Amino acid sequence: MLKLEARPQASTLMSYASPLLALAITVVIGVLLFVALGKDPVRGLQIFFYEPVKNGYALSELAIKATPLILIALGLAVCFRSNVWNIGAEGQFILGAVFAGGVAMQATPETGRWIVVAVLLAGVLGGMLWAGIVALLRDRFNANEILVSLMLVYVADMVLSYLVYGPWKDPQGYNFPQTITFLQSTRVPRLFQGMRVNVGLLVALAMVAAFWILLFRTYAGFQLQVGGLAPMAARYAGFSSRRALWLALLASGGMAGLAGALEVSGPLGQLTPYVPVGYGFAAIIVAFVGRLHPVGIVFSAVLMSMFYIGGELAQSRLGLPKSITGVFQGLLLFTLLACDTLIHYRIRWQAGAAKARRLAARKA
Repeated sequence: MLKLEARPQASTLMSYASPLLALAITVVIGVLLFVALGKDPVRGLQIFFYEPVKNGYALSELAIKATPLILIALGLAVCFRSNVWNIGAEGQFILGAVFAGGVAMQATPETGRWIVVAVLLAGVLGGMLWAGIVALLRDRFNANEILVSLMLVYVADMVLSYLVYGPWKDPQGYNFPQTITFLQSTRVPRLFQGMRVNVGLLVALAMVAAFWILLFRTYAGFQLQVGGLAPMAARYAGFSSRRALWLALLASGGMAGLAGALEVSGPLGQLTPYVPVGYGFAAIIVAFVGRLHPVGIVFSAVLMSMFYIGGELAQSRLGLPKSITGVFQGLLLFTLLACDTLIHYRIRWQAGAAKARRLAARKA
């Protein structure tokens, strides 16, 4: 009989091995799932793990998917390390896209390329504003940030729908719920000719370095982490919990808003009701699989992007529903939570232990 036995101290090895073990279990369950659905499991794994990286164009599409996930997960990592549970990054992503789109639509053919900076800054401001509502309600009224941030996602979605179905609808758009296509001057530059990957990838990597410095090389980052790990110690040291709350949520909202701005000024090029695709929720998994570490987040974002692209390919090539993407994301999260148990516990075979105790009793 297997038994979980508490470790004397947390296992450093398992803290790093747990995500890899979770991925391996996810793959095994995925194989069984393909077999149960009557699909070739080898072909299924090829679609999810080979097709997204098989050539330069595939890698550029992978980067397009990974960029918003990296940005949002970086902000969420700051929140979660501070013990602030922002679950509404999707809403902050939407508001960032809305603010960025509003600025982009003001451009004229004479507008210079400087407006790209204004578009991105507007996205950051929109995300921070939406996260600021959460911080204000938590700070002033002690409202639960999990519920508030989550409910604001649906409010943000309705704001977007109101705009694209109403005042911002393109009059030349044949009554489709969409804004005008943004002028080229408002679009973020692409990195390579013939590929969609743009400078947003470089921005995301720069943010990885910036957040690593913030978390591990600044006094503010130290305060945030102490407040999350040991709130009583943080209060004893005189660290401000209010300041940590506002800093964590505004940083998280700003990153989500930046991701939204890059999305609408990059691949999409306009606002539609389909701007929200779940990046804000998927980034929660990305943050935890990446161990709330900026570098780990890069690798987990790439993995999650492979699930996104693999799910789309499985829909067209294997006839599977698009929800297969969510299935793999959910499997990865739950297997990670299960494997994380091994950080603080080890598995023991109880029957052998009981037999040893009986032998010891006989000798006594």
